[in-house]
Amino acid sequence: MEMRTSQVNTPGVEDERALGAPCSPSPAGQSWLSWKLLYLESFVPYPLGSQVMMKSTRCLPMSWPVAEKFWWEAAMEWKDPSGSAYEAKTASFQDAVRTLNTLQTNASYLEQVKRQRSDPQAQLEAMEMYLARSGLQVEDLNRLNIIHVTGTKGKGSTCAFTERILRNYGLKTGFFSSPHMVQVRERIRINGKPISPELFTKHFWCLYNQLEEFKDDSHVSMPSYFRFLTLMAFHVFLQEKVDLAVVEVGIGGAFDCTNIIRKPVVCGVSSLGIDHTSLLGDTVEKIAWQKGGIFKPGVPAFTVVQPEGPLAVLRDRAQQIGCPLYLCPPLEALEEVGLPLSLGLEGAHQRSNAALALQLAHCWLERQDHQDIQELKVSRPSIRWQLPLAPVFRPTPHMRRGLRDTVWPGRTQILQRGPLTWYLDGAHTTSSVQACVHWYRQSLERSKRTDGGSEVHILLFNSTGDRDSAALLKLLQPCQFDYAVFCPNVTEVSSIGNADQQNFTVTLDQVLLRCLQHQQHWNGLAEKQASSNLWSSCSPDPAGPGSLLLAPHPPQPTRTSSLVFSCISHALLWISQGRDPIFQPQSLPRNLLNHPTANSGASILREAAAIHVLVTGSLHLVGGVLKLLDPSMSQ
Repeated sequence: MEMRTSQVNTPGVEDERALGAPCSPSPAGQSWLSWKLLYLESFVPYPLGSQVMMKSTRCLPMSWPVAEKFWWEAAMEWKDPSGSAYEAKTASFQDAVRTLNTLQTNASYLEQVKRQRSDPQAQLEAMEMYLARSGLQVEDLNRLNIIHVTGTKGKGSTCAFTERILRNYGLKTGFFSSPHMVQVRERIRINGKPISPELFTKHFWCLYNQLEEFKDDSHVSMPSYFRFLTLMAFHVFLQEKVDLAVVEVGIGGAFDCTNIIRKPVVCGVSSLGIDHTSLLGDTVEKIAWQKGGIFKPGVPAFTVVQPEGPLAVLRDRAQQIGCPLYLCPPLEALEEVGLPLSLGLEGAHQRSNAALALQLAHCWLERQDHQDIQELKVSRPSIRWQLPLAPVFRPTPHMRRGLRDTVWPGRTQILQRGPLTWYLDGAHTTSSVQACVHWYRQSLERSKRTDGGSEVHILLFNSTGDRDSAALLKLLQPCQFDYAVFCPNVTEVSSIGNADQQNFTVTLDQVLLRCLQHQQHWNGLAEKQASSNLWSSCSPDPAGPGSLLLAPHPPQPTRTSSLVFSCISHALLWISQGRDPIFQPQSLPRNLLNHPTANSGASILREAAAIHVLVTGSLHLVGGVLKLLDPSMSQ
């Protein structure tokens, strides 16, 4: 194929920003924006590896998603005279979210983090300072009757189960979690529902203005994004007079900003694994030490079955702190003294989370002398697994309904939409991806077609941070996808009106490069698999039965094709091909399908009787997909 190039002279980045949009006419009588649009409309992106000449005489590698990004950058420089594209700017809730987002890139905070890494305790001291500046003392948090939960995987689901159970007892619940799926107000819930935009806006500005009054040039002027939301959650829960608050740890435990909580009612540790290694350590034992940091003297804590090493670390941490730590019996033990339990969240791994949630709810009720506690029938087994086992009891009707009615979007969630079935799970560690694969394959087995119609299997994946995406993709390979699609956690290339999902800590170029690396990992795995298949199915050499040579079968093309898109919206446009009854954009972006693999796949997708799409690798990716597939979550 002939390489298509163009040689042009364009303004530098600084010049383009100075010009604004619409910009001053060029000497030829056209604005730079008009010229840029004209140039990009004539550009047809080619597969990864082709090149175009841009930025004067510099020759840059041009991938399809990067070219698509350039087109959208040009298109979004034009402002709609009616102002509709910027309509959200007038909404006070969106103003609050945009202001909150500025805390993602607080330069002085980032510098402080670098200094504090050698002294993690300083992070908690800083959080206590912010709490005091906001008008609260650490002792005020004791009134929230907190259930504090950490872990590597399943801590959010555990919190969701726990909150739903206790709400069934007529208690007013607060629930602080992270990250959010679609809107940031999901992180702060009252009685299971995200606080309203009006309540979020009210509490945001109240706290923000309070902290602004205490600006000090020698310290960070404002807390970071997550610290601010943690402070805001405490204020909301206290002012809304909740009976209890379920608080999910952000990262780790010992030095997480939620760990200014000194007297929780009960603590929980869900399944442990490798994640956030740059902050928590590169072994499960080191991570267990961090997680055990939420234990408090005299406060009961519960954990699930863990590998021997990290379980021993948790036990030692509990003994040093003076915390009674119990091991949760499996859910089957509780079912033996009652009827089988039905869970609102799918997946075998959710049974471990449900078992932990039952113990947390039971302990909270017991310590708060709740009137329904007499319904519980307790028996205490002997010591096993290095720890005393938590009580085995018959779950009450409130507990049973709570487990059954729990809803936690983006975790083992299935959306059936016409010929498309979306499987959504924000798994992002090796152990959670293993559980995701098990759930996905079981779900496919249950939905097997009997009419013989064609089916297409698609992976939509992204991974961020210091996670080993190659290891995660290797675990997903046995699912035998027809297409692997990669895109950043960006709903639209233009984020106007989408402040909830803005991330200012990385650039679009950085996240696109990361996606291209995912694609390279996937293609490498496919090539290895093809090479393995080539020699695992050898036949005797035609030279005769006496020959010792083996001749491989002719090479076969790899099964999975891979694509990279510049945003979630464009990825879903290609996957759905207009066949999702709800996700129906008004128009298709120009040049979106100018790619051989995309074109050939489009016809296959349009004709398939069923399309199965697994979305995984990142909760932020799943959240972006949910925003587009379920518009009600944005309301």
